Amino acid sequence: MKLSVLSVALTFAIMWGGVVLMCGIANAIWPSYGVAFLDLLASIYPGYHVGQGFGSVVFGTGYAVLDGAVGGLVFAWLYNRFAACGHCCER
Repeated sequence: MKLSVLSVALTFAIMWGGVVLMCGIANAIWPSYGVAFLDLLASIYPGYHVGQGFGSVVFGTGYAVLDGAVGGLVFAWLYNRFAACGHCCER
């Protein structure tokens, strides 16, 4: 069975972007929420800074959507490559 590379990329993008968006919004409401997680993202995504308003949340979400799409694309591509040689991987 092959995976649709585009579908998996979009799914990962929406899921990871949603996680970062929800955590960023929660942090804007409750400033102590998710600080360690958001600090980790700030160390990975250049230009993203924790707690600098709604623009920062949107900026981090954009990075997460792009990151999720690339991750999903690579995951689906690798899965399809290994699934194609299923006869050599089975016992």
